[in-house]
Amino acid sequence: MAILERSDTGAVARLTLNQPEKLNPLSDEMLAALQSTFEELANDSSIRAIILSGAGKAFCAGHDLKQMTAARAGEDGGRAYFKDLFDRCATMMQTVQRLPQPVIAEVHGIATAAGCQLVASCDMAVAATGTRFGVNGVNIGLFCSTPMVALSRNIPRKQAFEMLTTGQFISAERAEALGLVNRVVAPENLQTETEALANMVAEKLGVAVKIGKEAFYKQLEMGLSDAYDYTGDVMVENMLHRQTEAGIEAFLEKRKPEWDQ
Repeated sequence: MAILERSDTGAVARLTLNQPEKLNPLSDEMLAALQSTFEELANDSSIRAIILSGAGKAFCAGHDLKQMTAARAGEDGGRAYFKDLFDRCATMMQTVQRLPQPVIAEVHGIATAAGCQLVASCDMAVAATGTRFGVNGVNIGLFCSTPMVALSRNIPRKQAFEMLTTGQFISAERAEALGLVNRVVAPENLQTETEALANMVAEKLGVAVKIGKEAFYKQLEMGLSDAYDYTGDVMVENMLHRQTEAGIEAFLEKRKPEWDQ
């Protein structure tokens, strides 16, 4: 049984974290599987949207605490292992946003600590009612500093700080209100609603979405004037793409564009 399962339907790839008995932790093995699969998808032009889900009763419970505890037996008390672990995790999280395809988290059960970080790192998220989100490492004496990076870039800082310092969970509805997820749906509709969103994205011109996703994250780190200068150049390049010209022609002729993806 693969620790990470991939199934493709048309232009949408579904990745499923598949260690349900452990609540799908971001173990060493899971991080490696995610990184490898994301790198494959980055070069797969047939895939234009990605869904990330979890098997069993939860999306992801964060890092594998048993592996982390075992690492303390080393001569340095686990220092080298922990540094490498958090570096690998950070690389994987950033890879999600560097992929040319939008990544949609399909969340149920719980998404806690690095699992909540994973949701925050995805481009969009759909959650089932009853899902709980938390960065609750502080409850065991471990402040969720790396999950904080993605979380604080998704929701208002005071709300993020409260979650980080109290260790309390928030509901799916609260997560939607804060901007951590795009929408909340009934559990029985979770897969259908997520796939509908993914397919809507996958219908668009892949190169335009790729250009736009890269520009989206780059401009967020810029000042206002620099962001407009940069995105103006991006718009020029996009306008000159032959497929964009075909799309504009189709619009003017009141017909649906037929992309040569």
